[in-house]
Amino acid sequence: MFNPKTQRIQGLSEKYNSVIRQVGLFFKGKVNIYIDYANVRPWATKLRWNIDLKRLRQFLESFNNVNSIKIYDGTLVGDIKSEEKSEMMQKIFKKGFITKPVKIMKQSIDYSSIPNDSTSLLEKFIRRCLLRKYDIETIEYLNSRFREMNQKGVYCIEDLKCNFDVEIGRDMLLDFEREGVDTYILWSGDSDFYEPIKQLLNDGKRVMLFATARKVSKELNSLQEFGLEIFDIQKIREFICWKKQINMPKGPQDGALKL
Repeated sequence: MFNPKTQRIQGLSEKYNSVIRQVGLFFKGKVNIYIDYANVRPWATKLRWNIDLKRLRQFLESFNNVNSIKIYDGTLVGDIKSEEKSEMMQKIFKKGFITKPVKIMKQSIDYSSIPNDSTSLLEKFIRRCLLRKYDIETIEYLNSRFREMNQKGVYCIEDLKCNFDVEIGRDMLLDFEREGVDTYILWSGDSDFYEPIKQLLNDGKRVMLFATARKVSKELNSLQEFGLEIFDIQKIREFICWKKQINMPKGPQDGALKL
């Protein structure tokens, strides 16, 4: 049953009643929702609109059978903007916000002892299957860029790493064992979720991805033959995007921007 949390959602639900009915058909029984925010946030580049987290929570909680909403995102300790973002997410989702420190991995780009035609340094950043396609001139050019950076005093770069694939997969399976969840809603398109999703489907559970066009891995797409359902979040844009983006021009398909 849909019970709008705000007057704004009430008004939108009357205007987009068919969308509410469609989402309601997916939300069967006891529903748990898992949002891989590091995976979801970059979707805005393709969508050309941004998700308002407060509006997202209000919309999802308007469905009475939503039991739990968990959102996962890293915190870069010492970075004011990152810490403020985490505080904001904590206020919105409370115990449903799961975070951990972002790891800063230092990668050496010291070119001093590497021959011009060597791929030994490039292999740290480019997969070998692609490097094998490069001619010697390309290899030498890329190495020359490392040399230029070294001449400017730059001998290492920082790579930020923080993913929640293990935590999300674990939580989905633990919820299966402990809570008797009927429907699992995952906001992500990452292939790393293949195994836990496949296991849940094999155990007779309903699993859905909330994602967007061309952002679902081929591995997860292949699970549709086993019952995985995929819902395009462009259909609920008016409910979850920034307020100032509600009246943006729309594309011809599903009332949403064309990618």
